Amino acid sequence: MTNQSTIPVIVNGAGGKMGREVIKAISQASDMILMGAIDTSPEHQGKDAGELAGLNIALEVPITNQLEPILGYVAGERQLQPPVMVDFTHPDAVYDNVRSAIAYGIRPVVGTTGLSPQQLENLADFAQKASTGCLIIPNFSIGIVLLQQAAITASQYFDHVEIIELHHNQKADAPSGTAIQTAQLLADMGKTFNPPQVTETEKIAGARGCLADEGIRIHSVRLPGLIAHQEVIFGAAGQIYTLRHDTSDRSCYMPGVLLAIRKINQLKSLVYGLEKIL
Repeated sequence: MTNQSTIPVIVNGAGGKMGREVIKAISQASDMILMGAIDTSPEHQGKDAGELAGLNIALEVPITNQLEPILGYVAGERQLQPPVMVDFTHPDAVYDNVRSAIAYGIRPVVGTTGLSPQQLENLADFAQKASTGCLIIPNFSIGIVLLQQAAITASQYFDHVEIIELHHNQKADAPSGTAIQTAQLLADMGKTFNPPQVTETEKIAGARGCLADEGIRIHSVRLPGLIAHQEVIFGAAGQIYTLRHDTSDRSCYMPGVLLAIRKINQLKSLVYGLEKIL
């Protein structure tokens, strides 16, 4: 049942691992209600979102593959709280998903990574013109925010750093959005890392990972059994300083997702990164 403080939420990517966790979290949040569940997988069509997420009760929200009709329906309900779309889909679809949500006046909270810098810039312009909040968050874990802040501090004292990110083998994009964001935060410190000591030769292309801004290298690992992990390794004469964050259960992301849903109505433009709303 809705009331004046209830936030209507659409989950896009509802059948995925993250989508199911988001549905569980929303069902347990007293100030939110699930209004739509989108997934393109044929085997999920028509199923109840709550039952698909593993809840003991039906939420009476059927899974559909039609995003725009759901956006239009929820936008037309004229809820007292502006509706939110949480997107955990695919890099190939997320850009159009976000544009569609903003066009309907629905605020996107996006955990899907893989957007290009140009796409991010375009979405920022679109959100700004619509005066609509949009949150693009590469990682909803509070632990990753703390790791990044520690890495920023360490970067003042170390000139050599490399990033290793490890994910399950169903992740479509590499490097991860979290690793890219971490590298960018370090690059923004105004120094160039990893001054060359020798002329390197890669006997197999990619052996040294990819090269981000300011000389920072990122290495990606994809294996079954992993969820999401990141190391930032600093080196100096006689010492190594390693920062690592490990995810053992996707439920760790849910406090950040719920925070984003609750905070996005305060925004009138695109904001990138969980640290901006903490």
